[in-house]
Amino acid sequence: MANSIMNVSFLLFDGFSNFVLSCLLEPLRVVEEQYGEGIQRQILSIDDGSVWTSSGLEIKPTASIADLESTDILVILASNSFRQHVTADNLRILGQLVRQSETVIAADAGAWVLAGTGLLDDQTVATHWQIQADFAEEYPQVHLTSQGYLREGRYWSCGAASSGLDLMLDLIAERFGADKAVMASSMFMQDSSSFIKEQLNSPSISGKGSNKIYDVINIMAETLERPLSLRELSERAYVSPRSLNRLFQSEMDMSPGRYYQNMRLARARELAEGTELGLHEIALRCGYADSASLSKAFKRIYGQSIRQQVS
Repeated sequence: MANSIMNVSFLLFDGFSNFVLSCLLEPLRVVEEQYGEGIQRQILSIDDGSVWTSSGLEIKPTASIADLESTDILVILASNSFRQHVTADNLRILGQLVRQSETVIAADAGAWVLAGTGLLDDQTVATHWQIQADFAEEYPQVHLTSQGYLREGRYWSCGAASSGLDLMLDLIAERFGADKAVMASSMFMQDSSSFIKEQLNSPSISGKGSNKIYDVINIMAETLERPLSLRELSERAYVSPRSLNRLFQSEMDMSPGRYYQNMRLARARELAEGTELGLHEIALRCGYADSASLSKAFKRIYGQSIRQQVS
């Protein structure tokens, strides 16, 4: 993935879980929109036609397989009816797509379909826990892991939705930085995401203060409406202001105040995009005195007004 733009193609099969798709796709959207990172996302189907989610929603492809020359990451997503997708024509097309992809992610029951190509022989994969027994019987030459997700070589895999989220956040941390991965995680899961704990203890941002930063991030998430001062944060976290600032600078490459503000602005953008609230109410909910203060802070960070960002 040496290109400045990371191309991610989602190959969807009928009966796929839109919940799993959201967990894989939404963190990328957040990083792209909040930080301006170069990420190109496209939806594919095996026959270029509409696909239907497990809950009966119709999704139309945004690109044709014939027009796809290469992609950095190919995500294969299958859920219900996964057995029916293993046909000669589908496997031929899938094999072609895999050859055009640098990394392949088999999500949910996607490993079942990919295994039909023979490309996973002697590989280890993760898949949804409900199909593991049947998978082991159908594909004895493929090794299963009990882990939620696995990154091994060019073939990555994950099972349920939460595992897909953790896998994508892991990718974001490696590609764009751990701070952006934690921010994307807090947008959806806050302190309920296992990823935050795992990522803050990963080698990429390891250190004695990692668990302490995790505690502070949770405090920040709980007090977006009434932000605490650095001293108040330090008192709640039982660490000196100087030590707290040093920990954030060394492990997140920014001050705790800047990180706190990023969380508040991310929440403001989410409210502006997903609710009918006025800017004044959004400002109050995100710890700003009025809409003018919010707009000034937002423009300073993102270079445009909050309304321009979500329009």
